[in-house]
Amino acid sequence: MTTTGPRLEEITPANLDAALGIRVHAAQEHAVAPVVKSLAEAYVHPGVAWTRLILDGDRPVGFLMAFLDIDWFGDGSVRRSGLWRLNIAAGEQGMGYGRFAVESVARELRRRGSERLHVTWHPGPDGPEGFYLSLGFRPNGETSGGETVGVLELR
Repeated sequence: MTTTGPRLEEITPANLDAALGIRVHAAQEHAVAPVVKSLAEAYVHPGVAWTRLILDGDRPVGFLMAFLDIDWFGDGSVRRSGLWRLNIAAGEQGMGYGRFAVESVARELRRRGSERLHVTWHPGPDGPEGFYLSLGFRPNGETSGGETVGVLELR
């Protein structure tokens, strides 16, 4: 029986190539790291990264990586969780998979007791700001690496 509709799957040896094959639009490549970099970062930050392949039925449509309870400023003063990367395949954008991914991360963070979901986005006309704002994220006045920091309340 084939599952229909979007779902998340843990990255395994069986679906690694499918995850690595996810490519965003060429005009978006400057704004989000490729899946291979995300998986390398997840490997060197065990226990911090939560990676998932986004499938619609058996078709890979995207990749997400959340960060779990990280030391945000590196001084122990603030711990945060949120969406680290979101790569929706070029031909699959605009179909609700990004929203599904964000809602899935929110659900996982709520399950873990988080009250906020953080995300950063590349500013500019070709960035995802409108997408994140439409989901309820609000800039908190911070930047991180030149990117806008947004927060979604999970209560």
